[in-house]
Amino acid sequence: MTGTFLSASQKEALEATAAALATRGKGITACDESAGTIGKRFEAVGIDNTEENRRQYRQMLFTAPGSEDYLCGAILDPETLYQKSDDGTMFPQLLKNRGIVPGVKPHLKVYILPGTGGDTVMQGLDSLAVRCKEYYNAGARFAKWRSPIEIDVSAGRPTDLAIKANMSDLARYALICQSEGLMPIVEPDVVLTGTHTLEEAVAVNTKV
Repeated sequence: MTGTFLSASQKEALEATAAALATRGKGITACDESAGTIGKRFEAVGIDNTEENRRQYRQMLFTAPGSEDYLCGAILDPETLYQKSDDGTMFPQLLKNRGIVPGVKPHLKVYILPGTGGDTVMQGLDSLAVRCKEYYNAGARFAKWRSPIEIDVSAGRPTDLAIKANMSDLARYALICQSEGLMPIVEPDVVLTGTHTLEEAVAVNTKV
């Protein structure tokens, strides 16, 4: 695909987002933990995992003095996309006001591919177009789909099926995002943890 399905104005908007996210000297922060994941971190420090506590935690991050000097983008969990600061400003607008591009985590739950020994894909492509439209209307301008690939050489993982399925999913995700105005970050996520050697990791990354 060469982007022929996009209008000139759509391409221009996507390119502008990509340029903003590639600002020299700045980075993208991932604050897209699910309620369950962030709940484990809250529990470790004695904080109740409530929506209000999650909102206050995000607000603390988004309003940190000087953060705009180091951040060009922020990946949000869908819950955070619809939350407001204490003064009533929606979080995506708060970030935009500081020159930080709001993004969103669009995938749903992980699914173990049967017969692969534990390889996974992410669910959510079937409903992605509808959700991307909603995310765009809520203020998001880019997306980051996580496609984790684990290395387990003794078990023959990742399998060719898992690699092909995840790369196909990333391509479909990118096309859908672009069609709905979201600039997609496409990143095969080869997990670092494991007992494999550096050479084996390089071989898997090269294959992917």
